[in-house]
Amino acid sequence: MKLSYVYILTNKYRTTFYIGITGNLNERIVQHRNNAGSKFTIKYNTKDLIYFEEFSDINQAILREKQLKNWHHDWKVNLIKENNPTLKTLQL
Repeated sequence: MKLSYVYILTNKYRTTFYIGITGNLNERIVQHRNNAGSKFTIKYNTKDLIYFEEFSDINQAILREKQLKNWHHDWKVNLIKENNPTLKTLQL
């Protein structure tokens, strides 16, 4: 069974969020940190992983990513703080 991940990156000030989806979270985070991720992460320096969800069904992961991208900023902050109250950078 191949797992998929929806993840949220942020900048050092925790003001901007990037939401993405991947089949290999470790590799994807390394790509973002090496400026080989997306143009958005390079432009806004969103390299700190602060939240992720794991899915066994890629279709559910895609739906969740789309849902989160449509959320208001405050809703995202509340979701993240449920599991990561201090918004610390997560280590994988």
